[in-house]
Amino acid sequence: MRKEDKLKNIEQISALVKEYNHFYLVDLTAMDAEATSKFRRACFKADIKLMVVKNTMLKNALDGFDVDYSPLYNALKGATAVMFCNTANVPAKVIKKEANEGIPGLKAAYAEEGCYVGAEHLSTLAAIKSKNEVIAEIISLLQSPAKNVISALTNGGSTIHGLLEAIGEKKA
Repeated sequence: MRKEDKLKNIEQISALVKEYNHFYLVDLTAMDAEATSKFRRACFKADIKLMVVKNTMLKNALDGFDVDYSPLYNALKGATAVMFCNTANVPAKVIKKEANEGIPGLKAAYAEEGCYVGAEHLSTLAAIKSKNEVIAEIISLLQSPAKNVISALTNGGSTIHGLLEAIGEKKA
């Protein structure tokens, strides 16, 4: 490969790392053509960009960032495909759903500003909540006490009103 082509590929990988917040490194080598095609379709449906890369080009692209991606470098052996996405847990869920006897294999991941190396982190990655999910939970938790107070005041108001009516009727 010519040097110009290598530089172009490195720039393309760098652009994808900038564009997407999270990426997973996976090994697809043990998959046949049919399984690979099915996995690519699943990635497309989940809004994941799947790209097969050369390890040295990926390493060179990651070296150009201020973020420390060095924990991922040990996973850059053999054939590597990169799954780029904007929601941290989606690729892990796709891998879990499509995996058959550990294939495709998770090598490493960069999700929620953390590095995860090894397939044993797949369940952890699938359980990570997205930013929007966390915000929704916080809003729900903040609204709950206010809803309880309003409900208590509404029910309490009718109770007090009923009590006053009963007392008024007793005197009459």
